[in-house]
Amino acid sequence: MAIGQERVPVFGGSQGAVPDLAGRNRVLRNTYALLAVSMIPTVLGAWIGVRTGFSFFAGSPVIGFVVFLAGAFGFMFAIERFKNSGIGVALLLGFTFFMGLMLSRLIGMVLGMSNGGTLVMTAFGGTAAIFGAMATVATVSKRDFSGLGKWLFIGVIMLLLAAFANIFLQLPALMLTISVLAIVIFSAYMLYDLQRVVNGGETNYVTATLAVYLDVYNVFSNLLALLGIFGGDRE
Repeated sequence: MAIGQERVPVFGGSQGAVPDLAGRNRVLRNTYALLAVSMIPTVLGAWIGVRTGFSFFAGSPVIGFVVFLAGAFGFMFAIERFKNSGIGVALLLGFTFFMGLMLSRLIGMVLGMSNGGTLVMTAFGGTAAIFGAMATVATVSKRDFSGLGKWLFIGVIMLLLAAFANIFLQLPALMLTISVLAIVIFSAYMLYDLQRVVNGGETNYVTATLAVYLDVYNVFSNLLALLGIFGGDRE
C-alpha cells in the first residue's frame, strides 16, 4: 500500500476569504496543469527504479515502511511550508520523483509478467477513468461532500495500521482487503479534494496538487497490485 495522504491538520486548506469564480477556476486550472507536470518525475523515478532494480530496505520491511513514511511526510511538511513560492513547486516535483522511485518495485514485478505492459496500461486507464468521473461530479454536483473528510481520514489511518500489521501477519486476504478499500477511499478523496478547490475551500494550487496527486497515486498503485494478483500471467 502507498501512503495515506497528507491527512494531518496542518495540511488543511489555505485560510482566508473564499475567492470569486474566476479565482477558483484559476486555482483548478493550475492544479490540473501541475498535476500533469508531476507525472513526469513520477514516471522518471519509476523508470530509474525499474532499470536499476531499486529496493528500499527490502530485507527489513518494518524499517522500510517507517523510513518511507518519515521521508514522505517530511516532503509534505516542507511543501506546506514553502507552498507560496517556487521552492514549494520544486519540492513537490522532488516528492513525485521519490514516489515514482518507491513505486518501481511494484511496477517491476508486474512488468516481469508476460502481460505486464497491458496490466500497467489497464491500471493507468482505470485510474484515469476514476479521476475523470470524480472530477466531473466535483464540478457539476451541487451536493456538499465536505462531510466526508473526517470519515475518510479515519479510513486512511485504519489502512495504515492494517498495512503495518500485515508486514508481520502476511495475510493475503488482508492485503487484498486493504487494496480494495484503498481504491474506494482514495477515489472518494479525489471527489473531496477537487470539490474543495471548486468551492474555494483550497486556494493554493500547490497543496491542492499534492492532495490530488496522492489520491491518484494510491488508486493507481492499489489497482495495479490487484491486477497483478488476479490478471497477471506468470511465465
